[in-house]
Amino acid sequence: MKFETPLIKGTLIRRYKRFLTDVSLEDGSVVIAHCANSGSMLSVKPEGATVWISSSDNPKRKLKYTWEIIEIDGTNVGINTGHPNRLVAEAITEGLVPELAGYESQRREVKYGKNSRIDILLESGGKPPCYVEVKNVTMKRDLGPNGFAEFPDSVTTRGAKHLVELADMVAEGHRAVMFYLVQRDDCPLFKIAGDIDPDYETGLVTARKAGVEVLCYQFKVTPQDITLLGPVPMDLPS
Repeated sequence: MKFETPLIKGTLIRRYKRFLTDVSLEDGSVVIAHCANSGSMLSVKPEGATVWISSSDNPKRKLKYTWEIIEIDGTNVGINTGHPNRLVAEAITEGLVPELAGYESQRREVKYGKNSRIDILLESGGKPPCYVEVKNVTMKRDLGPNGFAEFPDSVTTRGAKHLVELADMVAEGHRAVMFYLVQRDDCPLFKIAGDIDPDYETGLVTARKAGVEVLCYQFKVTPQDITLLGPVPMDLPS
C-alpha cells in the first residue's frame, strides 16, 4: 500500500481525547491530527518522538491531518487502524498469504453473527466460506532485539466478542481466521498480552479449540508505503 500523498514529518507533542494529536512540524507550526487508533497505544505514543502525518484536501473533514507513523527506537510503527483491512486484502489478492489462497471472491465489511461485520469474507464454489478478522498490532514493551509484538494493548470486550463469533462460524461449518497484522518490522515473535486482558487470552484459547485458525504477519512501514514482509512466529496460550 502506497500513501496517496507525501507524508509530513513532525514531532509528537501529545495524544489526547483518544482521537486527537498535537504535532509540531519542521517549520515550527503546530497542527492537530486525527488519531485513527482507539486503543491505549501503549509503547507507541512517547511525547517528543518523530512522527509522520498525512494531509487531506477534503472539505468535509473536520481535521486536515491524520497521524500515520511513529518512530520508536529507530523503527517505524504504523498506528493508523484504518489501513490493516486494506493491507490484508491486497496481500491475499496478490497471493502473498498462502494460507488464504484459492478463493474466487473477496468481500469486506460483510454483516455476520450478532450485529457484527467481518473484515474480509473469502468465498469460492465447492468450499466453505472463510471469515477473516483482522487486528492491528503495534505494541512492543521490550525494545530489545528479542522483544516481541503483543496484542491487545488494552482490555478489548469487542475483540473477545469477535472470537466468539468466529467460533460460531466454525460451528456452522465455515472457516474462520484471526489475522494479527504487526505494523512494525522489529518483532521476531508474537504473543497475547494476557496480563493486560486475561479474558481475551482465555477467549482465544477457547476459539482455537473450537477450530478458529490464527495467522500473524509482519509489515514494513516507511513514509512512502507499507509492505508485507512475511509471517511472524507465534507463542500462543494453550
